[in-house]
Amino acid sequence: MTYRAIMMQPNDNVATALESIPKGSVVTVACQDVRHSVTLLEAIEFGHKFAVRPIRGGEDIVKYGEVIGVAVRDITPGQHMHVHNLEGKRGRGDKISHES
Repeated sequence: MTYRAIMMQPNDNVATALESIPKGSVVTVACQDVRHSVTLLEAIEFGHKFAVRPIRGGEDIVKYGEVIGVAVRDITPGQHMHVHNLEGKRGRGDKISHES
């Protein structure tokens, strides 16, 4: 079965699932001349991200050509990318300073 995911820029290191995709599925994403075929190590829900190449701890997470966070540990292609293994670099809204 073919599952749909999107990678918008060739330097992206994650792709976004356009539908829920079961664990063990092979997903191919391509952008310009860059192509990745990845076996998912976990089920990926619609709208969630997965790594398309190895990402080292401390490395930027790039989605749609923009840095969205940093890996908090090494990540293997096919792993789910979410708050458990990346720390956002953009304002989250849940951490508000109460200092005056």
